[in-house]
Amino acid sequence: MKVGERYYRSIWHDKADRGSVHVIDQRRLPFAFEVMTLRSVSDVYDAIREMAVRGAPLIGAAAAWGVYLSFLEHSSGKKNETGNVYNAVISDAQRLKSARPTAVNLAWAVDYMTGVMKFFPDADALCRAAEGLCDEEAERSRLIGVNGLRVIEAASSMKGGETVNILTHCNAGWLACVDYGTALAPVYMAHDRGLKVHVWVDETRPRNQGSRLTAWELLNHGVPCTLITDNAGGHLMQNGMVDMVIVGCDRATASGDVANKTGTYLKALAAFDNGIPFYSALPVSTFDLSVDRPGQIEIEERDAGEVSTIDGIRIAPDGVNVSNYGFDVTPARLITGLITDRGICRADKESVLKTVS
Repeated sequence: MKVGERYYRSIWHDKADRGSVHVIDQRRLPFAFEVMTLRSVSDVYDAIREMAVRGAPLIGAAAAWGVYLSFLEHSSGKKNETGNVYNAVISDAQRLKSARPTAVNLAWAVDYMTGVMKFFPDADALCRAAEGLCDEEAERSRLIGVNGLRVIEAASSMKGGETVNILTHCNAGWLACVDYGTALAPVYMAHDRGLKVHVWVDETRPRNQGSRLTAWELLNHGVPCTLITDNAGGHLMQNGMVDMVIVGCDRATASGDVANKTGTYLKALAAFDNGIPFYSALPVSTFDLSVDRPGQIEIEERDAGEVSTIDGIRIAPDGVNVSNYGFDVTPARLITGLITDRGICRADKESVLKTVS
């Protein structure tokens, strides 16, 4: 995507310095556009854990580069026998997996890279593997856009070309992926094709990824949007102001249940009650076929300070107990369809397995 007049991906390797990977520091947006350089596996772990990079596809891409940087680090030392390097990288890989437990792309990408390392213990091979993974992730997002465009075109046709109002939660645009995005990819394509679209942007407390990231992305691309409080979505749906809901996904079960940013489940309930289509957009790499029920997904609990403070300013009384679940799970029965890079499927086990296979 473009920022000003320059094209960016959300993560890229420095061709002039093999030991540097660059990312957009999402903690600084929308107030400053800053590029952050990752030079070690610890840098990658911290960037993921502290949410300088976030979004399931981007977390996976960053972790892939983390395995590469780990290999560079350990293979450059004096004790660089193959066995020692391999074991050291495997140890780093396990630590990377622990950075954000809910998003399945993290473990998927780490396992892919360590699998490559097992047969090709070479920095150049791992670099090519990480670059290839990023290219594939970008292409998957583009295809999600192509497939999701169909539902927006259908809604536009039903409304006689009038504006299609889409509600989204959190950020599932190009910042959360390598490029294009998941939930926002169809929106960008619809806008670029001249369809009238408007996005209701949930602020997404406590870290405000909607107000800080999604709104910034949409404004940068010229897509009409309106920022709303997280709890306003139900009112908009009751009053006919939402035509569809499209959200992202951090992990999907084999049965079509979707784990996404906390608050997604409530939007799905409101959409279901008002007869509004609810879609989740995700690459097939986000399906976890080892998980069959919502209760099997580990839900990340994050630091209390994210809730009790905003940018270091305390907004809650000292001593109050704080709960900060980062995700919730929307059951398949509330989901109209899953928009993937392989097409749109129903949220049920038969359709999911057919799509993934």
